[in-house]
Amino acid sequence: MSTTISGGCRCGALRYAAEGEPWNLTVCHCEDCRATAGAPMVGWLTVRREACRFTAAPSWFRSSPRAERAFCPSCGTALAYRADDLPDEIDLTLASLDDPERFPPRDHVWVSRRLSWVALPPGLPCHPQARVS
Repeated sequence: MSTTISGGCRCGALRYAAEGEPWNLTVCHCEDCRATAGAPMVGWLTVRREACRFTAAPSWFRSSPRAERAFCPSCGTALAYRADDLPDEIDLTLASLDDPERFPPRDHVWVSRRLSWVALPPGLPCHPQARVS
C-alpha cells in the first residue's frame, strides 16, 4: 500500500501530492532554512522527485550554490527544496502538509547553528551538522 502525501500553500493557489513512503523526517536549524522560511527552524520530509506533482508551477530560486527552493508565487509559502547532488529527491516542508501530524520529525539537523533560545525537545537525535547516513 502506497502512502499519499498532500499539501499546499496558504492561499490555496498551489497544491502538491506525492506517492510513496517519505524519509528524512527532520527539523533543520541551518541558516539557509531559517532565512528562507523566516522561521527559527524548518521541518522537512523527503520523497522521490518523480513521485511529486505540483498543480501549478511554484517559483524556484537558488538559495545556495548547491540547492534551490520553491515557494508559492502568490502568497510566498515555502514548499520545497532540491539539492543538485540529489537529483532523485525533493524535500517538502512539514508545515505545508495537509496533515503534518502524520509525519512527526525523527531528528534535528544542524543544531550547531540553532538559535540559542530554541529549546530542543528530549527524545529525538540531534546532529551538529547534516545527518551522516
